[in-house]
Amino acid sequence: MITAFLLPIATYLLFNRFTRSNRSNTAGPLPSPTPITKLFIHPIKSCHGISVPSAKLLPTGLDLDRQWMWVSYPDYKFLTIRNLSKMTLIRPSYDASTDTLTITAPSPNSPDEKLEFSIPAHPSKEWLDENTEIANATVWSTTLPAHCYSPALTAPFNDFFGKEVRLVYKPPLSNSPRILKGNASKEILGREASTCFADLMPVLVGSEKSIEELNERLQKAEDLNIPVTRFRPNILVKGEKAWDEDRWKSIRIVQPSGASSTSSKKIVDLDVVARCARCQVPNVDTETAEKHKRQPWDTLMKYRRVDPGITFKPCFGMLCVPQGEAELRVGMVVEVREVTDSHRYISGM
Repeated sequence: MITAFLLPIATYLLFNRFTRSNRSNTAGPLPSPTPITKLFIHPIKSCHGISVPSAKLLPTGLDLDRQWMWVSYPDYKFLTIRNLSKMTLIRPSYDASTDTLTITAPSPNSPDEKLEFSIPAHPSKEWLDENTEIANATVWSTTLPAHCYSPALTAPFNDFFGKEVRLVYKPPLSNSPRILKGNASKEILGREASTCFADLMPVLVGSEKSIEELNERLQKAEDLNIPVTRFRPNILVKGEKAWDEDRWKSIRIVQPSGASSTSSKKIVDLDVVARCARCQVPNVDTETAEKHKRQPWDTLMKYRRVDPGITFKPCFGMLCVPQGEAELRVGMVVEVREVTDSHRYISGM
């Protein structure tokens, strides 16, 4: 009886192991471990990002990343840099000593003035109950409850946007989470996961080797060099060779060798669920808000339409879903645990 019970399980495990091994061999050898060189958070969707030395990784993404979003009023639909390039001139800054997020932007009425307000970066339930109202906000095809700040606080930004707007907030822990779809749906990922206001997935990983290779092409084409911040990654790694991240399936973040007594210990695992298909947002200079008419879109379209599920868009970076929480720091190491040649984008917006 015991044999009859254990045999199917053993057969399944052996088959699974063989399948994973065969997939890894088909996709090539595992790349060498590579260090994290930069960490970025983008507190407000489509606004300027912040480079940080460390950040807490939550199941929904890096702490403070895309937990806020500008929406139009009265329909509460998300506003994006895709249609309004100057949103990148809105700059959040974080003060850890007061746990405060300060948002500034140039005044549309005076070049010598700026718009500014501050809010708690980790608001308590009590603070939210007293200072916000629940509103149904829409990001892409999903409408969900969010905390809407008082219009008295954000009213000066109406002139900046040229219309009435509101600022909404989604805490990482919520009774109404934004459930992941597409490549990270429960049926594919094997568990239910969520994020706040990121386009698709909680974490975007980019590679220095890949941005360097792209810049070599841009330099030849138009004497142009762009920073990786145009692509809004959360985690930037050094990388072993350009575009090798296309085949990542599972990664683990560990302490750098010799860093401490916890050296080589696992920090956290992430599922690499899809390539990141790009629109023309990277054409926007994040410092000036000027949008290049052609680049890097034209160059990327020539050789980075590599995903069979979305051939009309080029890809840069890999979308990931964390398997837990951890404190990440620049200098930690990314180990690729599994590779695949079967990535295929599935629409999930």
